[in-house]
Amino acid sequence: MLAAPTSQGHRRTRKIVRLAVVVAAIAFCCVSRVNGFEPDFLFPLENVTIAQGRDAIFTCVVNNIGGNRVAWIKADTKAILAIHEHVITNNERLSVTHNDYNTWTLNVRAVRREDRGTYMCQVNTDPMKSQSAFLEVVIPPDIIYEDTSGDMMIPEGGSAKLICKARGYPEPKIIWKREDGGDIIVRTGTTVKTKMTSVEGESLLLSKVTRSEMGAYLCIAANGVPPSVSKRLMLHVHFHPLVQVPNQLVGAPQKTDITLQCYVEASPKSINYWTRESGEMIISNDKYNMTELTVSYYSAQMKLTIRKLKKTDLGGYKCISKNSIGEAEGNIRVYEMDLSKPRTPSEDDDDNAINTFDSEEDDYENRNTGRNSSSNSPALKDQSHRLPRSSSNIIRYINFVLLIPILMMMNY
Repeated sequence: MLAAPTSQGHRRTRKIVRLAVVVAAIAFCCVSRVNGFEPDFLFPLENVTIAQGRDAIFTCVVNNIGGNRVAWIKADTKAILAIHEHVITNNERLSVTHNDYNTWTLNVRAVRREDRGTYMCQVNTDPMKSQSAFLEVVIPPDIIYEDTSGDMMIPEGGSAKLICKARGYPEPKIIWKREDGGDIIVRTGTTVKTKMTSVEGESLLLSKVTRSEMGAYLCIAANGVPPSVSKRLMLHVHFHPLVQVPNQLVGAPQKTDITLQCYVEASPKSINYWTRESGEMIISNDKYNMTELTVSYYSAQMKLTIRKLKKTDLGGYKCISKNSIGEAEGNIRVYEMDLSKPRTPSEDDDDNAINTFDSEEDDYENRNTGRNSSSNSPALKDQSHRLPRSSSNIIRYINFVLLIPILMMMNY
C-alpha cells in the first residue's frame, strides 16, 4: 500500500516547482543570440479595451528572434506570466501560442476587473527589449435594485423623491425621462417652474405634484458600454374625484336615441355609474347602453345612450364617481324636442346654444391639465335655465299681455 503524502512531501513539491520557475527565468535571461541579427518588434503592442467576461488577446510580433525567448509579464505586479510557449503563472484563464515563426499571442479568457493593467512582451536580449500595452476592463451598467426607489403613491400637492443607483465601469450616468415622452416639471423656490424632457442625476425631486404628473418614469443608466439599462417607476397621485358635464341640458324628439356624456377624473381608480334623479341605478339593457373610455391614467369618458326616447325617460340623470378618497356627481336634464312646429331663426339659435358642446368636448380631451377643483364644476355655463320652445312662447305671450296696460296709460 502507498503511504499518503505528508505535509513534508507537499512542501518538497512546492520547492521543486519554485526552483523550476527560477531556473526557467534564469535561462530566459541568460540565453544568447545564435546569429548576428538583433531581434526587433515588427508592430507595436496594441492597447485592449474589453467588456468584463469576454476574451482579451495581445499579439507580439518579433523578427530575428534567433535563440532568444519571448516572455509575457504583468508590469504592475512584475509577475512573469509565460515564457515562449509555457505558462508560468498559476492562472487557468491564461494561454500562450506561437506560430513557429515570429508571432506570439497571450490570451486572457473571461477577463475580470482584476486583470486590468499593463502587459509587457519582452525579449531576453542584452539589454532587454520590451513593449507594453494596457488592458482596460469595462463593465456594462447595472441597476442596484435594493438602493433604487419602487412605485410611489402620494397625495396631490405633495412631494416625491425618486432615487436610482447603478454600478459599472466607467461610472454610469443616470438620466430620468417620462415613459410617455411628456415633460418633467422641476420646481425651484415657490414660483419657478421648469419643464424638461430629461433630468440628469441619481435623484429626481418632484414637488407640489399635480395629477398631470402621474405616470411612469424611466431611470436610464448608461456609461458607453452596451447595453444601457433602465428601470420603470410608477408615480400614483391620489385625489378626490372630479366630474365634468359638457352639456347639462340635452333634448331629442321622442322615439329617437339620445346620448349623455360625463368626464371623470379620479385616483385611485374610481367606480363610475349612472342613476336617475330619484336615485334609481341604471343598468345596461335593451333600453340603456353604458360605455366608459379611458382617456389617461386618471381620466375617463362616461356615456349613457337612451334608446327610443319616451315621456317616462324625461327628467334628471346623474353620473357618479366614487373612490377611496370621496365621491362626486354631475347632473344632466333630458327634455323632449318638438319638431312638428315651424322653426324660427331665434329658436334655431337657442337649440344651437344648448347642443354646441362638441368643441368643448374636444378641448377637454386635448387639455387634461389636471385641475384640483370642486367635484361639480361644469365645463360649460349652466344651461338648465333654458326652456323648451313651447314654454318660451308662453312666456313671450304673458309679457306682451302685461305690457298692454302700460302702453294705454302712456297714451293718456
